[in-house]
Amino acid sequence: MKTQLIAAVAAAALAVAAGPATAKDKMTLQLKWVTQAQFAGYYVAKDKGFYDEVGLDVEIKPGGPDIAPPQVIAGGGADVIVDWMPSALASREKGVPLVNIAQPFKRSGMMLTCLKESGITSPEDFRGKTLGVWFFGNEYPFLSWMAHLNIPTDGGPDGVTVLKQGFNVDPLLQKQAECISTMTYNEYWQVIDAGISPDDLVVFKYEDQGVATLEDGLYVLEDRLSDPAFVDMMARFVKASMKGWDYAREHPEEAAGIVLDNDATGAQTEKHQVRMMGEINKLTEGSDGTLDPADYERTVDVLLGGGSDPVITRRPEGAWSHVVTDKAKAM
Repeated sequence: MKTQLIAAVAAAALAVAAGPATAKDKMTLQLKWVTQAQFAGYYVAKDKGFYDEVGLDVEIKPGGPDIAPPQVIAGGGADVIVDWMPSALASREKGVPLVNIAQPFKRSGMMLTCLKESGITSPEDFRGKTLGVWFFGNEYPFLSWMAHLNIPTDGGPDGVTVLKQGFNVDPLLQKQAECISTMTYNEYWQVIDAGISPDDLVVFKYEDQGVATLEDGLYVLEDRLSDPAFVDMMARFVKASMKGWDYAREHPEEAAGIVLDNDATGAQTEKHQVRMMGEINKLTEGSDGTLDPADYERTVDVLLGGGSDPVITRRPEGAWSHVVTDKAKAM
């Protein structure tokens, strides 16, 4: 009993010496889509304690087909969101003042995947065909590309018929469309897994077509950047997140496992997530989180080049800032 009493007194003394535990800053990240390796850097940062190291308690909210990140942040449901720049700039023009504070993805993974039997060998062959397109903000890069090609999107022999594509590859498998929207890291492999050989497909990557736009950037509401405490919190968040992305590139299989551990739906498979992680790493490689203004200008030029139906109607002002990444790199 005497020994236990001494130990208890010693523990109490140590606790007093250490002082009160420092409370972490709570913040919420809204993802663009469901839990998958596309967002591995954030899940890795949380799992490996990188957010803890910088005093953050980060809640990661998965997205989904009925969740629009700009609406979530405008409604106060998140401090920062992951979004594609076409969607973010379109939202900004419509009154949601989003600002890009970091750009972990350096390259685009978007492409059109077509059945070779359709006879399509070049974008000019799209005319008269049916193409599957995602909406909810994901349609902007496609619409801009068609405008650059001067191909109408309202059907007819000289235009394309746009099929509003669900978030699966059924329109291609069921031959409802000659081409569908796919990502290099996701839906393309779903087509392959469905039994279609790569030799029976033709793919058009937006990067190769010169119409790639920035994907998976981090956005906040503009007025919050006037608060130094918020900027400091975002700088710590970006610093820890990029550490998570670096770790994911160095340990892709472990990162995929962490993603699977956080998939509450149980819908993801190890094979698909490990493969996705490898493809995602190609898109994040070379980024330290800082937005390259040249990439931003290219994206804006693509979006403004939408002919009579541009995604945005004027060149945005104040749509990006280095204030967070500059502070993160100085930490």
